[in-house]
Amino acid sequence: MRIGELSDKAGVSVRALRYYEEQGLLTADRSASGQRHYGEQAADRVQLIQNLYAAGLSSRTIAEVLPCVDAKVNTPESRALLSAERDRIDAQITQLTAARDRLDAVIAFAATPASGCAYQTA
Repeated sequence: MRIGELSDKAGVSVRALRYYEEQGLLTADRSASGQRHYGEQAADRVQLIQNLYAAGLSSRTIAEVLPCVDAKVNTPESRALLSAERDRIDAQITQLTAARDRLDAVIAFAATPASGCAYQTA
């Protein structure tokens, strides 16, 4: 499939796909005229890349992990890297949960008639 088709199928911009290629995260074959052509699994790979970015992994870390994903093997080094990333994500989840709980408390307090919350939207 061509880059526009992959963009539509994966729900990402053409610019993002070109960036992934520059970072070595995604590969494409080139036609004689230079057009990119991606295999059928490219959309799945883009979704994986998007999920890893959403989890906060850097493009460098993703580039280190993807060969293990492609080969369906892992090494002690890749397990350590992934464990460290998982621990970072867990800490982030803990912080976000605490922030949400504080907001819930403020929302509940503000909903009481005598809360005195003076915040108004314009």
